[in-house]
Amino acid sequence: MKRIFISAAILLFLSISCTKLDDEIFDNIPADKYPENDIQAKLMVVPTYGVLQYMLDDGNNNDGGCWWYAQEVTSDEMTAPTRKTDWDDGGKWRALHKHTWDKNTETINRMWALFYRGVVEANDVIEYLMPGAGNPDVAATIAQMKTMRAYYYYLLIDNYGDVPYVTSFANAPDMPVKETRLNIYNSLIEDMEENLPLIPTATSKTTVGKGMAFSLLAKLYLNAEVYSGTAQWAKAEAYCDSVINLGLYSLEADVLAPFITANENSPENIFTIPFDEDNFQHFNLHMRTLHYTSQLTFAMTLKPWNGFAIMEAHYYTYEDIDKRKAYFLVGQQYDINGVELHDDGAGGALLVFDPHIPALQMDASFTDVEVRMSGARIVKFEVKRGATIDLSNDYPIFRYADILLMKAEAMIRQGQNGDFYVNEIRSRAGVPDLSGVNLDMLLEERGREMFWEGHRRQDLIRFGEYNKAWWEKPATLPDRNIFPIPQWAIDANPNLGN
Repeated sequence: MKRIFISAAILLFLSISCTKLDDEIFDNIPADKYPENDIQAKLMVVPTYGVLQYMLDDGNNNDGGCWWYAQEVTSDEMTAPTRKTDWDDGGKWRALHKHTWDKNTETINRMWALFYRGVVEANDVIEYLMPGAGNPDVAATIAQMKTMRAYYYYLLIDNYGDVPYVTSFANAPDMPVKETRLNIYNSLIEDMEENLPLIPTATSKTTVGKGMAFSLLAKLYLNAEVYSGTAQWAKAEAYCDSVINLGLYSLEADVLAPFITANENSPENIFTIPFDEDNFQHFNLHMRTLHYTSQLTFAMTLKPWNGFAIMEAHYYTYEDIDKRKAYFLVGQQYDINGVELHDDGAGGALLVFDPHIPALQMDASFTDVEVRMSGARIVKFEVKRGATIDLSNDYPIFRYADILLMKAEAMIRQGQNGDFYVNEIRSRAGVPDLSGVNLDMLLEERGREMFWEGHRRQDLIRFGEYNKAWWEKPATLPDRNIFPIPQWAIDANPNLGN
């Protein structure tokens, strides 16, 4: 297959390799004949979607896990406490928690490279398919790839602000300059809205359909004041309505249903990252939160790593009757047969999870019980019996419950009443309706409903709360609202430092 190769300088700038689909799939197809149909075109898009596989955890990919850590560990929802020598990792988790990251922080470096890998993959496919754009199926695939490119740029401007905006593959500049966040934002809106008519309505939840495109536009407009300086609440609400009016999505009756194993058919999930323990791996957040002995609770094939926990203050925002408290493990723990568990590493003490975490950095002065058992653990995504290091639960990037809460927020910010949409969420959770929901109440409800789904950092910034102090994190300056461009990228391309 005829390939287009990116320059060495661009490869260094992005710190990626443009690995494509296995060459043997295409090598025997003449370049001027490919793609001949929509199936062949859709095969080409696999690498662009495949970048999403590394959004949650490392796996064996050097770019992995970075997006989720940057959105959640830096927020007021959860924490990765240092448990004596466990979870120290050179202080990288504490840097995220305390907002003391710099241009050499691992997560920030990896996230930059991962997002641009997605951009490059999309640009490559778009350019290769353009000669066949007269075919409606190919044109639809191009529109989907432009939407995926917009998604990766949305992540870039959300996390880094001003970044290079490159939409060419063959003619990409060796040393691209930064474009303003405002200009990129406007370009994304224009490009997406221009391509909306070509996006198919009904697709799988793991590819771009109108539901995904409407959701992304709703997010862009919801955060417009952050990105552009001008609020666009009415447009955000309109695109939430576009999702709702498709009639394709609905709330599950059970708060846990969108997150079960094999959740690919959930009517609540709009756009998801597909995961499978055998074939599409790297979803192992359960390993990072569960206690070593929790292996016996779920008959897991290996011991978890005893790390992440929900912050105590956030845990107590849930009422006792809130069905969403099923997201968490608290109190005495049991094995798969209901027998009380003990922690041999804590002198055989009963394994009891306490929501209270005594310190972000627990050294030898803390008891083994405090070090090993503090913090409620998270099982929002089902850990099936016999779970391995990787889960088979798809991860929602866009979920219908989020759309309802976004619509409520947009309405409140326009001076309207959003109670109905908030109470749809609360009714499902088994808690009383609220009246006169204001922005503070809305942010709290978002925190309860969208916990662990990668939204909290963005929400806190939009609500003006990200720079405030919380547990083990001092008040910070607004410059912490974006991450710095990695130093290695600036060294490779000095234009990025300007």
